[in-house]
Amino acid sequence: MVVLGLTGSIGMGKSTAAAMLRRIGVAVHDADAAVHHLLGRKGGAVARVAAAFPGTAGPDGIDRAALGRRVFGDAAALRRLEGILHPMVRAETARFLRGMAGRRARLVVLDIPLLFESGGEGRCDAVAVVSAPAFLQRARVLARPGMSEARLAAILAQQMPDREKRRRADFVVPTGLGRRLTLRRLAEIVRVAGTTTKRRHARDRARY
Repeated sequence: MVVLGLTGSIGMGKSTAAAMLRRIGVAVHDADAAVHHLLGRKGGAVARVAAAFPGTAGPDGIDRAALGRRVFGDAAALRRLEGILHPMVRAETARFLRGMAGRRARLVVLDIPLLFESGGEGRCDAVAVVSAPAFLQRARVLARPGMSEARLAAILAQQMPDREKRRRADFVVPTGLGRRLTLRRLAEIVRVAGTTTKRRHARDRARY
């Protein structure tokens, strides 16, 4: 089974790409959705996060907006939160991969926003990065409720630059030239990755 990582900086269209992959029949594990589940009502991370960040818990689990305010711009607090969430998300990912292997899936996708930043590419046979021109990325993000130029700048400062992600990627998915092109590129990646990528990476691992 080939494991394809899907990533990209904020506003680059990763969620749209993931939805397209599901539409063409590829199983996708969404790391953000896993976090939502862990922080939601009766989520597995609620008790530990509430203890680490008092005042963030409510009747529906952790108030993500309140938690975001506590960790945004505070590197130590963010590391503390990641120390709680990341192992739990990895465990959910491992369960997903075992399940898909049991179903003899040919290819699966791990949708991870900070794949390179967290070192998660090591779990993947190949990585696809979604990318769009900077002006379009900015327009998309600033259209979101509560977003500002300062907040966008702070978020981008915490993420690996798009050009470096593209340099490290096995595949680049354009999302600024229309959905038809994006879908065509994703279908091509699924076809190529599912037949050749795992063998290529196996040779690389053997060589290095």
